[in-house]
Amino acid sequence: MPMNQKQIENFQKKIWDFYKVNKRDLPWRSTRDPYNIFVSEVMLQQTQVNRVRVKYNEWLEVFPSFESLSSANFQEILKHWSGLGYNRRAKFLFESAKIISTKWNNTIPTDPSVLVDLPGIGKATASSIIVFIHNKPLVFIETNIRRVYIHEFFRKKTNILDIEILSLVETTLDLENPREWYYALMDYGSFLGKTIENPNRKSRSYSKQSVFSGSVREVRGEILRILSNTPMEISQIEERITGNKDHFTTALNQLLKESFLEKRGDTILIKNYD
Repeated sequence: MPMNQKQIENFQKKIWDFYKVNKRDLPWRSTRDPYNIFVSEVMLQQTQVNRVRVKYNEWLEVFPSFESLSSANFQEILKHWSGLGYNRRAKFLFESAKIISTKWNNTIPTDPSVLVDLPGIGKATASSIIVFIHNKPLVFIETNIRRVYIHEFFRKKTNILDIEILSLVETTLDLENPREWYYALMDYGSFLGKTIENPNRKSRSYSKQSVFSGSVREVRGEILRILSNTPMEISQIEERITGNKDHFTTALNQLLKESFLEKRGDTILIKNYD
């Protein structure tokens, strides 16, 4: 969708004007510390801002740096991640901290193609991390940004491709202050998500989040919480499951295969990475 300079300026003005009045006060925006920003971006994957806001400062008090996280006990990491969901991200964060601390000297490169080699870091997250740490004008989209561009530019269209949205993100990007520009886009997108029917339903990449209650994910989380304090035999773990016990064997085998857990005889414990 071609845009002339006047259209670009009008759109940018609308976003900046909204932001001046409705800017969200989020703790990870007041820091330039690469570790703090990296943590926040991983936490914010698939998790609502309000849930991350609660856990973010608590996490930093326990694990204040890449070094401290990389040398931490994995059982403690999972315990402090509890409440954020998708425990794979805690493992990815732990593994990434080891790489960043030992191989990258606790620095975050400015090239997103390097960051995507880290566990669980896709192209969009790699770009967002670099934007927020280095204020480098890279192009990416996430849920709130996608919502803004669909609402503003694709009101009569459905089945919208992300590549179409990315083209507009690039065209309208504030090159002088991309960090703050993305904050503004996200805040406007968050506002839209609370006030109108979700425009993201018109995106081809849209998928409704699966129901958590009664799912394998719920049982996985229960198993990890049960084992957070002490190893147990398989039968003891299953007795304590309150979710759908039909998923127990599947969930347990997944966690063993993904190296969250290890088995010693009939006893299951959280894997020790020391």
